[in-house]
Amino acid sequence: QVQLVESGGGTVQAGGSLRLSCATSGRLASNYAMTWFRQAPGKEREFVASISANTENTHYAETVRGRFTISKDNAETILYLQMNNMRPEDTAVYYCAAATTYSPRTVVTGVNSHEFWGQGTQVTVSS
Repeated sequence: QVQLVESGGGTVQAGGSLRLSCATSGRLASNYAMTWFRQAPGKEREFVASISANTENTHYAETVRGRFTISKDNAETILYLQMNNMRPEDTAVYYCAAATTYSPRTVVTGVNSHEFWGQGTQVTVSS
């Protein structure tokens, strides 16, 4: 039983920064990869970044690589997405999600591979 709650969304000017958080509650197994997705109006849900259960491996979409960083806190109860040098095309609802894996080193990118989802938080980047 896993509950995910996103926070930290808002409005920022182009070139600015935001940090999103995803708090976990309930039992979170040690073999859960965690992932950020986003969905803009009129578009399909899009992969952003994933981190393995043991935090050793990360993977980023080409559109955010070098600008965004995914991480966990030391207790591994909060998932973060640090977003720097933001662009108007980053505007979307951002979701955190958890995926059961068979290895703590696995990252997961597919929407349908994730069992647990947060409610989403709106991010708007103005030009």
